[in-house]
Amino acid sequence: MAADNGPAALVGQVTDKDPAVGLRAVVALRRLLDELERLHVDSARDQGWSWQGIADALQVSRQSVHEKQASRRKAQGKED
Repeated sequence: MAADNGPAALVGQVTDKDPAVGLRAVVALRRLLDELERLHVDSARDQGWSWQGIADALQVSRQSVHEKQASRRKAQGKED
């Protein structure tokens, strides 16, 4: 991510009066959050966390986090 599109810049852009700027920033922040979630889910699973423990930390249901992340991890050979 370029310096002008870093998280701090994006946070400022979401309040821009131009909807196109704000909406682009929302998309970029959503992608960033998805990537951060993937990284931390992988870290937690690699450290032995249960799906329920991860779900509790993310404040979502176990089913939700498992559906979102387990198939990706299986495809990468990280889950049985």
